[in-house]
Amino acid sequence: MEETGASVGLVYLLGSGERVLRLGLVAGVPPPITAPWARVSLDEAIPVSDAIRERRLVWLGGGQEEIARRYPRLGLVLPYDFLLAATPLADGDDEVRGGIVLLWPVWHPPRLSEREQEAIDTFARHAGQRLRQAAVEGGAEWPPEGEPRLVPAPVRLQEDPARAAAALDFAERMPLGCCALDLDGKITFINAAGAVLVGSEASQLLGRRPWEVLPWLRDPLVEDRYRAAVVARQPTAFTAVRPPDVRLFFQLYPDERGISLHISPAESVTAGKADPAALAPAPATARMSHVAQEPVGALGLYHLTHLAAALAEAIGVRDVMERLADQIVPALGPQGLVLMAVEEGRLRIIGHRGYRPGFIERFDGAPLTSSVTNAQVLATGAPVFFPSYEEFRRAHPTAPRQEGRNAWAFLPLTASGHAVGLLVLSYDRPRPFPPAERALLTSLAGLIAQALDRARLYDAKNALAHTLQTGLLPHTLPGVPNLEVTARYRPAGHGMDIGGDFYDLIRPTPSTVLAAIGDVQGHNVNAAALMGQVRTAVHAHGTAGTPPSELLARTNRLLTDLDPGLFTSCLIAQIDLALGRARLASAGHPPPLLQYPGGATDVLQVPPGLLLGIEPSAEYPTREISFPAGALLVLYTDGLVETPGADIEAATLSLARHLDRSGTQNLDDVADTLLRHAQHTAPRTDDIALLLLRAARQPEA
Repeated sequence: MEETGASVGLVYLLGSGERVLRLGLVAGVPPPITAPWARVSLDEAIPVSDAIRERRLVWLGGGQEEIARRYPRLGLVLPYDFLLAATPLADGDDEVRGGIVLLWPVWHPPRLSEREQEAIDTFARHAGQRLRQAAVEGGAEWPPEGEPRLVPAPVRLQEDPARAAAALDFAERMPLGCCALDLDGKITFINAAGAVLVGSEASQLLGRRPWEVLPWLRDPLVEDRYRAAVVARQPTAFTAVRPPDVRLFFQLYPDERGISLHISPAESVTAGKADPAALAPAPATARMSHVAQEPVGALGLYHLTHLAAALAEAIGVRDVMERLADQIVPALGPQGLVLMAVEEGRLRIIGHRGYRPGFIERFDGAPLTSSVTNAQVLATGAPVFFPSYEEFRRAHPTAPRQEGRNAWAFLPLTASGHAVGLLVLSYDRPRPFPPAERALLTSLAGLIAQALDRARLYDAKNALAHTLQTGLLPHTLPGVPNLEVTARYRPAGHGMDIGGDFYDLIRPTPSTVLAAIGDVQGHNVNAAALMGQVRTAVHAHGTAGTPPSELLARTNRLLTDLDPGLFTSCLIAQIDLALGRARLASAGHPPPLLQYPGGATDVLQVPPGLLLGIEPSAEYPTREISFPAGALLVLYTDGLVETPGADIEAATLSLARHLDRSGTQNLDDVADTLLRHAQHTAPRTDDIALLLLRAARQPEA
């Protein structure tokens, strides 16, 4: 941050094989502002996730407008002007260990300088190596759980005591208010004039946030101006009315340590003693009386907005649970969370945070007719709050208690007029649940209910699609002497997960085997139906011992006769284990990989024929290769190497290099390694089918 002039810095940690980033270090802003991003999925549309998936620096140099356009969720929660860079932290083995995010005020140039770029690259390289070492030392405990660590700004040199005393005398002599806030918004100093202007004693203000201790400042606008100053590092201002009718003008000047606050009567502004237009586009006015109800704070509103956007992107029930826990726990402060769904007259636990599994399991399957609060809130549709353990105990004298919990919120989840579930939040300390917080949590429950209802419908459709998909693929692969075989299928994760990818293994004679892999265009029922027809045709011709070129030609004529309007890629490999040879033919399919017994890997360039279903007279040339004992043939569909905007040839070479490094391990481990490499390199937008065949080594005499 010092080398680049950045005002805010975040470091994310990523465990090996994980898909969730954890915020480890924060500098320049307090953790409550970064709470919505304490845990970030690699699949989310967030700059740091994009940077890690795409292995590149993401730069947003267009300020608020560009952020809102490219990352609307980020723009909703932080609607301020700043510039942003995100880059992955990769170790020397090219494995990503985390990511870094830096923010600059808008007066930074729209591009990074060479010196700044070099500083970021150097840090990313060194930090990646340090994180690799930490992962080795930490083992299963890496990355560490817990709250992000706040990194304070460097300590300034100690000032001369006489100078400090003179500065204090100067501030006390000022006829206008001088106040200092730390980055968390808490008052660390206020002079006598400032205390008089706000109508309170300095001793009552120190260590508190102004909008928490002064009722007439309890307006989301006030907190929002503070957030804007901290995040954007720009002076800002607002006007507030102290009861009964005293108008005060507040000017905020931020830096890396906190905010200097200047307080003056608003009349002095109009008299020319201060120019709010020079500080903010339009100073807003907070008009609150001391008898008004406490409103929902700006932080709460922004967290609610962020959660709504996150839930709108959630797919299945498990995704709803993960996003909910990732957002609510750090943002709204509960130490425990339990999400339940209504199933056949009972409450089933979907997921939880902050509880021991053994404690939670006893509540799973509770009937809706029971007398506990869980069932009561679903019957009435009204939330129930227990501000203290004593109140909870009076309602449930025999209920077990999670150690240390002293307040609870039971929120019914109702969608389209029917109960879909229940959310239980618990807190370590007693909590009064003022009206504003109750309203916020009730609104939150409505959002969760809608998301949960949609997610359950999606899961039901997805289960049906999965059943159809698995029914069309081989249940088992035939055992072949002297040949190791393993296969994988991974759906893209979008829509109903019905794809056209397929694989098959056929044994026409005792010493030969025919492997097939293909991909029908599209992701719908039509693609799956055509895939079933193609696989049946390939299996029938393969069983008859048809050579690869003729097999593809016959299948192609069948598809052109059917005229389904969809095209199919396919690759056939006919292996003669006795001779150690293989013949391959391709209908527009990605090239297979061949790993030799010594470990080196080649990308096999098979003469490409037309996709199946285009031209009935198309021909499919054959390439013959050596397939000795210990050789590994990798057949795959394009979902393993193809991503939008990426060079597919470069991705294929990267896959081959990764296979080189995998060595001659167990074939199932090799398959899983290839899938992890694909997922870690970039987000998958297509289904993946993978078929691995390795000629067994003959035992030595």
